[in-house]
Amino acid sequence: AAESDQYLVKFDLANLDGKKGEYGSFTLEIHPEWAPLGAERFKEMLDESFFKGIRFFRVIDGFMAQFGIHGKPAEAAKWRERQLQDDPVVESNTRGMISFATSGPNSRTTQMFINFGDNSNLDGMGFSPFGKVVDGMDVV
Repeated sequence: AAESDQYLVKFDLANLDGKKGEYGSFTLEIHPEWAPLGAERFKEMLDESFFKGIRFFRVIDGFMAQFGIHGKPAEAAKWRERQLQDDPVVESNTRGMISFATSGPNSRTTQMFINFGDNSNLDGMGFSPFGKVVDGMDVV
């Protein structure tokens, strides 16, 4: 993938911090050249409107915010069977970088996380960033 394949994706959020009526947004810059398989999976998810109505379900202060479980069990099950091979780690898991979560080697599906700080210790565990937050990190 070439650097020219980069693209931006804006997420509009509601009920920030669980507060009804609180809205915000963040923008990701996706880099297929960093993690081609992860970036392609993200694009598939976008094309199938996977992210509509999903939630951040795990937020650990100073570490990361995780999302990517579909609200409809049948839809979640469909994606769970589509595991991805690992991408080599090209970039580091530093503040604002987004990577897919895993449950072991070659097990990525739809769950991903945005790093809150320097989590470069995850690099050696195979977590390969495929994009970064370029706007709205304060919302994440």
